[in-house]
Amino acid sequence: MSAIITEKFRQHNADQFVESFTEASNSTYYLFVGKATAYTSSTTGGSDSTPPAPADAPGDTEFYAWDSMLAAKNVTSGDVTYAIPRRNWVNGTIYDMYDDDVSSSSTATSGASNLYDSTFYFMTSDFRVYKVLDNNGGTAYSGAEPTSTSSSPFELGGYVLKYMYAITTSEAAKYLTSDFIPVSNDSTITAAATDGKIESLKITVGTGYTNGTYFAAIYGDGTSAGTSSGGIVRITVASNQIASFGLTAGSDTTIHAGGAGYTFGTVNLASGFTFSDAALSSASAIGGSGGVIEVVISPKNGHGFSSIKELGGHYVMSATTLTQAENDDITTSNDFRQVGLVVDPTTFGTSTVASSTTARQTYVIKASSVSGVFEVDEKITQATTGAVGKVVEYDATLSLLYYQQERFGDFGTNNTTGDHSVFTGTNVITGATSSATFTPSGDSETITLANNNTITTSSGYVNPELQPDSGNIVYLENRKPIQRDSDQTEDIKLIIEF
Repeated sequence: MSAIITEKFRQHNADQFVESFTEASNSTYYLFVGKATAYTSSTTGGSDSTPPAPADAPGDTEFYAWDSMLAAKNVTSGDVTYAIPRRNWVNGTIYDMYDDDVSSSSTATSGASNLYDSTFYFMTSDFRVYKVLDNNGGTAYSGAEPTSTSSSPFELGGYVLKYMYAITTSEAAKYLTSDFIPVSNDSTITAAATDGKIESLKITVGTGYTNGTYFAAIYGDGTSAGTSSGGIVRITVASNQIASFGLTAGSDTTIHAGGAGYTFGTVNLASGFTFSDAALSSASAIGGSGGVIEVVISPKNGHGFSSIKELGGHYVMSATTLTQAENDDITTSNDFRQVGLVVDPTTFGTSTVASSTTARQTYVIKASSVSGVFEVDEKITQATTGAVGKVVEYDATLSLLYYQQERFGDFGTNNTTGDHSVFTGTNVITGATSSATFTPSGDSETITLANNNTITTSSGYVNPELQPDSGNIVYLENRKPIQRDSDQTEDIKLIIEF
């Protein structure tokens, strides 16, 4: 049995995801960063130079990610956009053309067996995006960079092009990457589109035709198809061959009238079906043999009606900026190796979906006395409880120790027994590398942090702000280490393909 997941299905899923940010019962999304400790073969697998691929499994995808989560930031509807693969205009490049029949048995010029894998559009240096309606038989573009924003197709560089939309300066700054570009609909181009209008052809030139100009009806299911009121092709024959498709009457075979409503169409070149006039009243035989004029069916609603759907916008990009410490929630003292999206996490200790802009996910302990200086990523242990953890950050000024407990031996569990114990009470905590010691205060107090935000301790301890293992992690990506700094900003872009 053969089956496919169609582009329409992918687009539907992308639409549902985008709508989930704004619909009445909307979802709440958080971008999170995590994994301050290095990847190792004995824990996560892989290494910092070759990060492991996340497994689509509850352990790796959900629980491990929560263990090592450092912080999260709310993703709003203004942080997401539809996206498509980036294809730049470069003169001398061979681009594919839009074709309604790309398949494994009818591949594009590039060899692509799927329209949306083919290079049938490009972006210019001024961020205008064009669809290629004809690529001159698979030859290289040769000419000036297009700038037209006309709603009608135009000929340039030997190609027939259709302007689709332009990326704004703000969109480019927020969403443009080396591999993807944002895609949106231009209302002017949308309004000018005609459903089922024929706007391009594929020509087999044939031989032995009588030179001249001819007209032929486009038959099929279009409005008034097969008559002078429907679609009409203007055929140019030169050197006894049918000229290739273009927009220049007299030198190209052109579309005299595109008609409307076509989902299929044919052009008959036999005697009695070609004429000397556009009214199709004076029959004129074209002669010859081997020539074919194949109608290329436009996408539903016509070229330009929806750039998102026509160009394969089944990708959604989120772009989130982490600005320095962000409400004192996102550490600038350590690196991170993991980013992801979690949907509808709850506030710690509740079943209420979180609503804060940012959330700190490390545990914190306030000291009554400290000896020495703790080092980031070093192992810490607590006397009596046997608790094991790793230092994420140490604030010597406020005597605050930020830490995590990953579920690996000597990271958050006892290396011998596998036991996991939480840090609690006023038992002394010792750094394995620094030999620093830390005695929890045991007090409940509100502490003002470096950027004037506060945390409140309970018996010297502070929990994360989001409930671990709540919500659903729907995206997870392992990266090489990204080091943060107190004056540093990161723009994190995620590409989700449906």
